[in-house]
Amino acid sequence: MKNFLVKTIVNAGALAVAVWVLDKITLTGDSTAKKAGTLIVVALIFGVVNSLVKPILKVLTFPLFVLTLGLITLVVNALMLLLTSWVCGELDLSFHVDGFWTAVLGGLIISVVSWALHLVLPDED
Repeated sequence: MKNFLVKTIVNAGALAVAVWVLDKITLTGDSTAKKAGTLIVVALIFGVVNSLVKPILKVLTFPLFVLTLGLITLVVNALMLLLTSWVCGELDLSFHVDGFWTAVLGGLIISVVSWALHLVLPDED
């Protein structure tokens, strides 16, 4: 349970950095508390999308992983961020990613920030 909580907080922090850095990734809300709550829910959705859809997509695109020496991971991460944005739109959450290239940059930022936060925060159960 502790591991799940840490991963959710790390995802929320990484998403917050992406929202802060990129103008085309938006998170709106009336107050800071509402934005933080929305960010936690978006982090949970992002975690579910990454745990359910990403492995299937990696298997289907395995030849491209080999051919591009793993650079296709940027595209897969962008697609996961766009899927998260779409799910949030369907659930009336105020999180939106505007465009594929914004999603590529956002996915790169989220990956780097998540990696850095996992170095600092404990990851054991």
